[in-house]
This record gives sequence, C-alpha cells and structure tokens, in this order.
Amino acid sequence: MKTEIYKITGTPEDEFAINLAGEIIRNGGLVGIPTETVYGLGASALSQEASKKIYAAKGRPSDNPLIVHIWRPEEADKYAVTSELYYRIADRFMPGPITVIMPKRECIPYNVTGGLDTVAIRCPENTIARKIIYAAGEPIAAPSANRSGSPSPTSAKHVIFDMDGRIEMIVDGGQCKIGVESTVVSINNNACRILRPGAVTAEMLREVCDKVEIDDAVVDPSCAGEHPSSPGMKYKHYSPKAEVLLVDGDRDRFYKYIETNASSEDGVFVTDDDKYVGRAVPLVAGKHGAADELNRSLFSLFRLADELSLRRIFVQVPPKTDEYLALYNRLIRAAAGKVIKI
Repeated sequence: MKTEIYKITGTPEDEFAINLAGEIIRNGGLVGIPTETVYGLGASALSQEASKKIYAAKGRPSDNPLIVHIWRPEEADKYAVTSELYYRIADRFMPGPITVIMPKRECIPYNVTGGLDTVAIRCPENTIARKIIYAAGEPIAAPSANRSGSPSPTSAKHVIFDMDGRIEMIVDGGQCKIGVESTVVSINNNACRILRPGAVTAEMLREVCDKVEIDDAVVDPSCAGEHPSSPGMKYKHYSPKAEVLLVDGDRDRFYKYIETNASSEDGVFVTDDDKYVGRAVPLVAGKHGAADELNRSLFSLFRLADELSLRRIFVQVPPKTDEYLALYNRLIRAAAGKVIKI
C-alpha cells in the first residue's frame, strides 16, 4: 500500500488534504491525524471493519478499547449515554485533552470498545483533527498512530516510521503541543475516576466534580487487570526498544548511580539546566521542574534512544504529585513497573 503524506501549510491546499482524509475515513480507510496530545490513527468509529484495520495496522490486542473522537462535545449524545457531569466536564475542558467513558449506544461496534458496554469519548482541541472529523461526517476511532506498545508519536516523522505502507494517508500537522495522551476518566453521578492521567489533572477536575479518585493502576501497572477499561492501562506500554530503568533517589544520588552503572551504550535523561558529564549519552528532557516540557519530550527521546541503538535509558523517578502524574504513569509502564531504589 502506498501511503500519501500531506503537510498542512496554512494555504488553500490544506482544504484538499483535509477533505481527502475525511473521504478515506468515510470509505473505511486509515489516516494518521495530528492532535494536541499525540498523533492518532483514525478510522470510522461506526464501522466494525474499519476498526479491525486499526488493530491490524498497530498489531494491537483487540481487547484494548479505542477512543472515539467527535468534532464538538454535543455530538456525544449520539454515541453515548451522557449525563450532567459529562456536560460539566465538557463545558470546562472540551475541546481539549480529556476523554470521558460512558455507556455506549448501539451504533458503536463492540470491537471499538474492546468488547465493553462503555465507550471512550473525546473532542480534541487540535483544529486540523476537528476539521478532519467534520469532513468525515462521522466520529473517528483513533488510538495513537504507532505500533502497539512502542512510544506514542508526537510528530508526523514518527507516524511515517511506524505506519508508512500500512495506512492510506498521513496528515502532517507539525509537532504535538502536549506530547502525552489525553486524561481518561470514568464518571458516576457527580464523581469521576482517573484511569489514565494527562494534561487535565485531578486538581483541575475537582473544579467540576464533587469527588475525584485516581485508579490504583495509574501508579501500579499490576493493578490494571487482564481486560483494561481504558487505553494505556496495559502492564507494559509506551516502551522503546531500549530498556527503561527508573531510579528512585534525589538528583545527586541519581547522577552518582549513573557514574557507577552506566556505559557509553546507555542513555540518561538530563535537564538542560544540569551540567552532566559522564559516559552515558545525555538525552535532554527540558528544564528541571518543568513537567509540561518533560511530557512533551518524553516519547521523542525514547525514539531518539532507539535511533542511537542505546541499550538502556536511565531516568530519575519523578514525584507522584498531580503535576507529574502523567509523566510517572508513562514511565512506570515503559519500565514494566520496575524501579531501582537507591
């Protein structure tokens, strides 16, 4: 299969690319699309056959639910049994990086939901993504546009590397603004539970929810169970080929540990305000204390490590605080739950 690649340039030609992407999706094909979080692999959420193609292209287990993307929050009523709390969340955070799990309507096939009676609904903030959804004329099921289990793509280059020849089209909308997947929540009455953390934090959700809980599996992958209720809950996920080693200790101890244990075949996450000198290859992840920068660079650095054929990547364990929870969640899954305490 030849994959067509179109770059969005801010010119009238963009309309052709967006309409073509919508047509491909409407006709049962697959398109790599940019969002504010990561690039998605889009197909019709109403077509059982189209969603099967997503699983095949990604090599993704069919029990892993897909997120259904809509072009405006009110569209959710067509595909899910909504509630007052959904609309409170939507009014505050949509369009944006949040996904809400609700009971599904019959029009959504079970292989989109991983066999569950619930469906994950999101209205992305990215203008290109919303235009493609509108052009398709139907909701788009779109997991991250990478091979299953590998680091999520935050640029069109990543999608091309993983999906060229596997899908009909890739829309290049530039670098993703956020760089980690959307926050996923389940809701019940006036309470919500975070199943996957993202840019919308627990503190932010408390503005509209009476009660906010964080699922145990967010920080402990072994709690996810055999059949995940949300994307990103699998035990090992987001992993590069290089082994990810999380090291739990303060910065001074972390760098001393690296001096003793790392070699020139290894990489180490450093911040650009550190003066790291050592044998390991420095992978610069932004400024110390800037969680948004660390989130944005994480998957790109994982992919860079693989391009450099690094054997291992050493990363200091971030705090489990609200601000860093999305980063901790991605790292603990990339490391398959293993932490080295020093």
